[in-house]
Amino acid sequence: MDAVPRSPNHLLAALSATDFELLRPHFKTVELVQEIVLVGAGDRLAQVFFPHSGVISLVVSLAGGGRVEVASVGHDSVFGGSAALDGNVSLTDAIVQLPGIASTLDVGILRTAADQSIDFRTTLVRHEQALFAQAQQSAACNAMHSAEARLSRWLLRMHDLAGTDKFHLTQDFLAQMIGVQRNSVSTVAHTLQQAGIIKYSRGNIEITNLEALKEASCECYQAVNTQYNKLLYED
Repeated sequence: MDAVPRSPNHLLAALSATDFELLRPHFKTVELVQEIVLVGAGDRLAQVFFPHSGVISLVVSLAGGGRVEVASVGHDSVFGGSAALDGNVSLTDAIVQLPGIASTLDVGILRTAADQSIDFRTTLVRHEQALFAQAQQSAACNAMHSAEARLSRWLLRMHDLAGTDKFHLTQDFLAQMIGVQRNSVSTVAHTLQQAGIIKYSRGNIEITNLEALKEASCECYQAVNTQYNKLLYED
């Protein structure tokens, strides 16, 4: 059966009408409030989130108090899909990075639907693979590339998921997301602003030259997009 768009979330919009109907009666709509922790690392997953808008960061917290983002989920995917694949415990903190709206399901409903439909289960597997690929690329990027390239790559990802050139993010939060010190974010943001690529003031970011931002980024931005396209959109 042909896919019928029925949700701002790309995963849900791509489901067959039959598979979507397994989920539709059970959806609840929730607000994603910025910086709220949806679930902590080691906690049992109780709900699954399909963002319509906004962004959820998957974050690793270190014993010394530092945090670094390993992947992000927006309208392109799902957080908690592993719960249908016997992954009942969250491996990361899930923090709302940008506010928005999401459809949620109880984990039991998701697992039942995945057991009833091989196609739906396959879709969830592919989305979990895409998240893993994103996490791998983020690890390589944080280890090998400059703070300027990393921040540029991260801002491009936010642009794609938020669908806007403007968002509010503090320097502390940006530093945690790309694994650098706060003063490094300040220096890089100033450099990008002087180059006419972004405007940044009091946590308000505006991308003013998208093409130049792509040039300032590393290959990791395109690598993640290529992996997503292969896993999610190519048969």
